[in-house]
Amino acid sequence: MSKTKEIIAPKWEIKDRTYILTQNKEPLTFTLGSKHTTRYPLLWFDPITGTQRELRYATNQNSPLVDEQKGEVTLGHIIFENGVLNVSKEQQNLQKLLSLYHPRMAHVYTEFSKEVVAVDELEEINLQLDAMNAAKTMDVDQAEAILRVEKGTAVGNMTSKEIKRDLLLMAKKNPKAFIAIANDENVGLRNVGIKAVELEIIKLSQDQREFLWGSNNRKLMTIPFDENPYSAIAAWFKTDEGVEVFKTIEKKLQ
Repeated sequence: MSKTKEIIAPKWEIKDRTYILTQNKEPLTFTLGSKHTTRYPLLWFDPITGTQRELRYATNQNSPLVDEQKGEVTLGHIIFENGVLNVSKEQQNLQKLLSLYHPRMAHVYTEFSKEVVAVDELEEINLQLDAMNAAKTMDVDQAEAILRVEKGTAVGNMTSKEIKRDLLLMAKKNPKAFIAIANDENVGLRNVGIKAVELEIIKLSQDQREFLWGSNNRKLMTIPFDENPYSAIAAWFKTDEGVEVFKTIEKKLQ
């Protein structure tokens, strides 16, 4: 008869701990709820007993669970300064409240981990390298199209070396956004539309509601309400009517 494998709970490590507010929030001070009240419940669900257990940070008690506290209690405040709270290893009751029981853990704050930070930084570095390698090998026309998303018509006055330089800087500064733009199939079409307007092959009406031929003001398309004009014409270039116009514009741009 096989024995049931014993489940061993993770060992609690006695050490100094640091907690940080999430979502890059760094207010001068932030006070976290430290005791249960009717208005601001502070409870922990015990999966063994199936009951809600009241929490309270008492500086003179070993446990943050009220039903395990005895005698007179001295209540303490939980205050983050500039988004950070350092808790020494001697404050085990506060550490356990923050790491094991507090319902706002992972929502409002989290425990700082050097290992997790190292993994996140490594992923960011790899993403940055991927973006910069893609930018380095990209041809000038595609580079110009991507850079126009960030700089607009100013790209028209830049040399090819300036475009490549700024593209690498863009990839380094925000690799995630760069890769998303580079993979957007409409970026090149947007660029054709922008260049065509700059060279007056086509016109964008003053109210930004229509695109017209530059030579005779004949209407090409109506821009849908609340849509970016160049995003709209990029999508229109892929329609049966728009494809023919796109081919004509490409020839004029050569």
